[in-house]
Amino acid sequence: MSISSPRRLVIKQALLAVAATSALASFSTSAAEQVLRVSAIPDEAPTELQRKFKPLGEYLSQETGMKVVFTPVSDYAAVVESLATGKLDMAWLGGFTYVQAKIRTKGTANPIVQRAEDAVFTSRFITADPSIKTLEDLKGKTFAFGAPSSTSGSLMPRYFIQKAGINPEKDFKNVAYSGAHDATVAFVAAGKADAGVLNTSVWDKLVETKKVDPAKVRVFHTTPEYFDYNWTVRGDLDPAITKKLTEAFLKLDPAKPEHKAIMDLQRASKFTPSKPENYVGIEEAAKAAGLLK
Repeated sequence: MSISSPRRLVIKQALLAVAATSALASFSTSAAEQVLRVSAIPDEAPTELQRKFKPLGEYLSQETGMKVVFTPVSDYAAVVESLATGKLDMAWLGGFTYVQAKIRTKGTANPIVQRAEDAVFTSRFITADPSIKTLEDLKGKTFAFGAPSSTSGSLMPRYFIQKAGINPEKDFKNVAYSGAHDATVAFVAAGKADAGVLNTSVWDKLVETKKVDPAKVRVFHTTPEYFDYNWTVRGDLDPAITKKLTEAFLKLDPAKPEHKAIMDLQRASKFTPSKPENYVGIEEAAKAAGLLK
């Protein structure tokens, strides 16, 4: 049975329409499935990091049109390596891990934003030992830093201790690394260390949530201010995506209840643009400590 020319034309047009619709659907699905891979240095428990990021991830997904996936990692080095090798698109880094990422990526890792608080960051020295009142009193005591690559839990506190004329390896009875800020508090509270140091933001949160009793574990010294955390993207991330992410962070407004909930979890009063020059001092401190060549 033959098909007339007009009918063949109608069938051909119908097939072309189906093909076009199918291609459009395929393109839309592809766009909708574009994924932004995010992680953070594990300076707190993985469950806490995921809890803090969930509302922010949902907000960034709305602002960018991408699916945002947060994957916790086992250690600080894994975040730096994953960002450098393109396994991550964006990461929450401390000042020192940013410096490591910059070096590992030959300067292409790009810090896009930081909290206002990160320009005036400090660390708190804590103890449950009533005999410890100054840094000098730490001599002969056991001491806990956080993770070796932590800016606020290790590098900068060590830098300021050394400026005070104290060598942790020689002057302390023992030096331990807890791995995370909240773990340092647990070490000190349990008597596993006579004293320790952690970042001020985590300390304040633990006090506010009554996860530490400041009458038993107390602050006896606070460091001078320094730059710390930022959100960094890999250097070859699409500039249009980088722009959307930057704008999304800068748009967060604590006057809006839905934004304030996100910012409270991030312990941020506002986000501001970041830049590599902010971390020159940290790079110099790391070199002075022999952590960078």
